[in-house]
Amino acid sequence: MQASAIQTSPKLLAQTALFVTLNTTLTTSLSIVKISKVHGMAPQEVAAMKDYIKLLSDSVHELQKSLEEMSRPGSKVSELVMSNIQSWVSSALTDKDTCSEGFKDDSKTKTIVRGKTLNVARLTSNALALINSYASLRVVEESFFFEK
Repeated sequence: MQASAIQTSPKLLAQTALFVTLNTTLTTSLSIVKISKVHGMAPQEVAAMKDYIKLLSDSVHELQKSLEEMSRPGSKVSELVMSNIQSWVSSALTDKDTCSEGFKDDSKTKTIVRGKTLNVARLTSNALALINSYASLRVVEESFFFEK
């Protein structure tokens, strides 16, 4: 994808941010699955890792749905679909807020999980901001064209 094309298209910018976020979330999920198989974790941490993997899986699903909807052929995304996309990405962000709960405060596992979660949460937050910006631009454009 050329940077010049992305810079001139808020939709393409939002799609690209979603794509990067989805790929990073998938990579993080695979990494966490590997970490969860390490022996020697306390039962509480094993349970927390299972919860975290489930939340990441939910996030992947929400991000996939969002990207699919934004990538449908045609230039317009309906207001309802845009609202769904905003809700799904917001939900993916919320999932990440609860990921480090359940780990002991001084746990090495919690430190690793927190670092991976923070990276994915930042990307998700950025994608959501770009999606919201695109949605706002659409509303302004539509009201401009309907006022004439």
